[in-house]
Amino acid sequence: MFLSIFDVFKIGVGPSSSHTVGPMVAAGRFLDLLREGREVVPGAKTLARLGCTLHGSLAFTGKGHATDRAVTLGFAGFDPADFDPVKATQMEAEIAASGTVSPKGLGALRYRQSDDLHFDYETPLAGHANGMVLSAYDNTGNLYARETYYSTGGGFVLTAAELAGAEITAEQPGAPYPFGSAGEMLAMARENDKTIAEMKRENELHHMSADALSSGLAKVWQVMDASIERGLASSGTLPGGLKLKRRAKAIHQALQAEHGTNMAAPHTINDWISVYAIAVNEENAAGGQIVTAPTNGAAGVLPATLRYYLDHVPTARREMIEPFLLTAAAIGGLIKANASISGAEVGCQGEVGSASAMAAAGLCAVLGGSPAQVENAAEIALEHHLGMTCDPVKGLVQAPCIERNGLGAIKAVAAASLALRGDGSHLVSLDNCVETMRQTGRDMSHKYKETSLGGLAVNVPEC
Repeated sequence: MFLSIFDVFKIGVGPSSSHTVGPMVAAGRFLDLLREGREVVPGAKTLARLGCTLHGSLAFTGKGHATDRAVTLGFAGFDPADFDPVKATQMEAEIAASGTVSPKGLGALRYRQSDDLHFDYETPLAGHANGMVLSAYDNTGNLYARETYYSTGGGFVLTAAELAGAEITAEQPGAPYPFGSAGEMLAMARENDKTIAEMKRENELHHMSADALSSGLAKVWQVMDASIERGLASSGTLPGGLKLKRRAKAIHQALQAEHGTNMAAPHTINDWISVYAIAVNEENAAGGQIVTAPTNGAAGVLPATLRYYLDHVPTARREMIEPFLLTAAAIGGLIKANASISGAEVGCQGEVGSASAMAAAGLCAVLGGSPAQVENAAEIALEHHLGMTCDPVKGLVQAPCIERNGLGAIKAVAAASLALRGDGSHLVSLDNCVETMRQTGRDMSHKYKETSLGGLAVNVPEC
């Protein structure tokens, strides 16, 4: 499996790509399996009921990440890419009242969330920390079909069999520039006198049209930018029980009032960068539409960095949005293929750290950086997130996640700027840094990998 730019940037729904988007996708895939009649237990009678068991991190923080809701709506036929929150709320009420779901082509099936969805805190599955088993039963109560799915971060979903045989490649074999590492990417850029964005574009055009690529990228930025605007305009309290108040609107209003006056200190630019990221992640926490970049929990870093470029860099040009996104996706693909972007697998270094590296690379590229400088920017940003744990308080993608996106964006801008001050040569390569992140994640205690069993998650007394 290779990583297209639209695998890295998926339009989805909050609050978590691995705990919300992935399980909803898995439920949809299971319905497809049932429609096709595959994996049906011999001797099974009429399909009558659906069930789900969540394991590992999906169990520990599933309620806080709305995994139970995602599975239920997935069984009802909802898809993250075109999720309608109003219809979803109506459907939840109907399912609760009737105890059934009616997915297209399968008729009415018994499914009551309180009875048919289970959280298994004792039995982690071998393949990945985010495991789930979906089951169907016949009208006599016997097993009709069963499949194990793993939500591996960023909305990616693999069955147990797919995971066992999965070989993820950053670029498609047979594409013009099939680089699998940053070293290969830089060598190809030198040999062909190409930018990273130009190579990534030609690789994408190997399997899609130019119109599809451009329209898809335009849609990605439209959704990203819209999530910033909604976040800047919204107030109130975020759902989930922490009673965390939205802050983006008030901060933005204060920044606007200071703009053009002698009240604003030079470092206030950090507040502008942060508020864009906070706006996105407050939208994500509220279950709004966002873009995985490369995950929901890190969805604010890249849009904030790109918005900073467009609104605050005097030389900015809108036609540079595509090169920014293409460059960022190339870096994200390398990290996903060679390490992980999953908080449940490697901690927050794989989420906000990866997002910061992607954003730094994109910004460095559109500011005129060479491929070597772009690689350096990505490495600087990722290096200074190494070891960051994933410890969401109460299992919610709120504290410390929202502020971490703001700081991740600030680090991205700083990393790009620092890289542009050099000639691209540096001691630690991006490949070395990615491998270090992989090893660090492997050695990290499971308490610090999205289970909410350690770190801030257990040291906030009122929670």
